[in-house]
Amino acid sequence: MLNTVTSAHDLAALIEWYGAMGADCALDDLPQDRFEESQRQARERASARTARAAASDNRANASPSQPVGSTLTSKSSSNQSRPSLNAPQHGQQEGQAPAFLNPGSASVVEDARQMAAQAQTLADLRQALATFEGCSLKLSAKSLVFGDGNPDGEVMFIGEAPGRDEDLQGIPFVGRAGQLLDKMMTAIKLDRSNSYITNILPWRPPGNRKPSIDEQAMLQPFIHRHIELVNPKLLVFLGGTAAQQLLDSKEGIMRLRGRWRTYTVSGREIPAMSTLHPAFLLRTPAQKRAAWQDLLEVAAKLDSLR
Repeated sequence: MLNTVTSAHDLAALIEWYGAMGADCALDDLPQDRFEESQRQARERASARTARAAASDNRANASPSQPVGSTLTSKSSSNQSRPSLNAPQHGQQEGQAPAFLNPGSASVVEDARQMAAQAQTLADLRQALATFEGCSLKLSAKSLVFGDGNPDGEVMFIGEAPGRDEDLQGIPFVGRAGQLLDKMMTAIKLDRSNSYITNILPWRPPGNRKPSIDEQAMLQPFIHRHIELVNPKLLVFLGGTAAQQLLDSKEGIMRLRGRWRTYTVSGREIPAMSTLHPAFLLRTPAQKRAAWQDLLEVAAKLDSLR
C-alpha cells in the first residue's frame, strides 16, 4: 500500500484510512515484537508451573497438623468471597473456569480467582491487580487503568481495554471514544458523578489489538469481583468483546445489543444491556442511531428501578 503513496495528498488519505481503521498512533514509544511477547508468556507460564509444583511438594512433605493456607469467607451475601461467573442461562456453573487457548493458563486463572476473592474493597482489588504477575500485558503497559466515576453509581459501564490515552493517563475512556461516551451518558442524564466506568482488562494490549482468549480468561475473575464490589443497579457492556465475555456468549455485538440479559452475582440478578463501543461509533457514525435506542432502553429501565 505504501507504494501507492506518491504525494502529500496520498499520504494524508492513507493516514486518514488508518485512523478510520482504529489506529491511534503510528508508532509506540518502544517497538512491540509480537513473537517475543508470545514466547515471554509461554516462559512465564512454564516458570509459574514449576513454582507451583515446588510449592505442592513442600505442602506434601509438611506435617498433617501444619496449616498450609487459609480461605477468606464473606460476612454477608452481598460480599461473597467468590463471585458468580455469569448469568445462569448460559449453563456455566459458579466457579467454573472458562475454556482456554492454552491449557496451562488454567492454573494462572485459579491464582487470579483466589486473589480477586480476597479483595474486600475496590482498593484491595486494585492492589491485587497491581501485584498480579500472571498477565504479560502488565509488562508492556505504562499504567494500570482501574476505574473512574462514582463506585456508588447506579450504572456501571464496562468496555474492552484501555487505549493509548487511557494508558498514558491511567483513567478509562479519556480519549476520543471516552469523550463520545461522556456525550452518550449526558444524553440520558448520566455522567461520571452518578455512574462508574471500567474495562474487562486493566492494561492496554500492545497496538490496541484485541485481547487474546488467555488474557481475557486470566483477568476475568478480577472484573467479576469488580462488578460484585460496585454492585450497580444496571450494567452496560460496551462492545462485543466485553459483552461476549461477561454474558458467556459467542454471538456478535449486533445480535447481543439492544436486548436485556441477566448478570448474576452474589445471588443478585443485575439487568445488563450490550451496546456498540464508542470507538466503533466513531468509525461507523451510521450506527449511532442503534446505540441511541440502546441508551433509551437503559434510561427507561433505570427509571423503573428507582
